[in-house]
Amino acid sequence: MKNKLQAAIRSFFALALALAVAALAATPARAADVRPMLKAGVDFGGDPVIKVPLSDGSTRTIRANEGFFLGGGASIVNEEKDLEAEISLSLKGRAVNADNGNVTWTTVPLDALVFYRLPSFRLGGGLTYHINPQLSGSEAGATIVSANNAQFDNALGVILQADYRFGDKIGLGLRLTGLKYHATVGGASTTYKGGGAGIVFSVSF
Repeated sequence: MKNKLQAAIRSFFALALALAVAALAATPARAADVRPMLKAGVDFGGDPVIKVPLSDGSTRTIRANEGFFLGGGASIVNEEKDLEAEISLSLKGRAVNADNGNVTWTTVPLDALVFYRLPSFRLGGGLTYHINPQLSGSEAGATIVSANNAQFDNALGVILQADYRFGDKIGLGLRLTGLKYHATVGGASTTYKGGGAGIVFSVSF
């Protein structure tokens, strides 16, 4: 059952990628403007996935949506310059560092977004698929992660995004992510809400 669900999610996401490109297919291929793009940003919020005790007696919490991300992909703009599809792959992570080790939460988001472009803004959204979400640690952090013993599945979610455009190729915006991580913790299934807000900077070339 689990394998069938994962296959269905992969098929659904592949369809979403096709739809993102199809949104621009009404224009001839030679008229579409295909550009490489880079993006970076930071996300906040989500359920706690682990609490890391520090030597001074305090704790730091890593939340499911937290982390800095950096990635790249392709931006496809139609001839009229009013529709844009963006497909990107990023590395996202959040770390708690201490003198005797660290704990890190990482995932690899694959995003397929479609935007409606205005002179100074673009508004849109789409799907995000988080690949290989995991907790890892070094030294004492490895012991904390091992005690947590959480195994996370890949997760499918949605993104809504609004950017202010600096010219035709640079944007700075806000985004909202809706996502749930399903995990096995100590043999039991549990769910972590991985949604929240974020800030994103993007540039195409």
